[in-house]
Amino acid sequence: MKQLEVQIMGQSYLLGCPENGDARLLEAVSKVDAAMCKIRDAGKVKARDRIAVLAALNLAFDVPEPTFLEPALTAATEFAPVQGVAQSKLTMLLKRLDDVLSLDARLP
Repeated sequence: MKQLEVQIMGQSYLLGCPENGDARLLEAVSKVDAAMCKIRDAGKVKARDRIAVLAALNLAFDVPEPTFLEPALTAATEFAPVQGVAQSKLTMLLKRLDDVLSLDARLP
């Protein structure tokens, strides 16, 4: 397995890459970088790990443009593709995640 050095939100990462997987990995890195930069540039979330979690959730739910620009509860109410029971579960999960992340003394 070879390694590729990539940049995500201005930080370098050395990633393992399977043979013939360069293009796919670079496409994934580009999507993650774009999602994280968009959240960061909105200016509402500062902590890199929170930005990463919100970007991952957006990408996991295949949202074309990140809508998570506020803390978890506000963001969950704006998450249009999820409705009903799924929305409630997502809201609870995001609140729990935000609660846990807020306990970390290194975060604002």
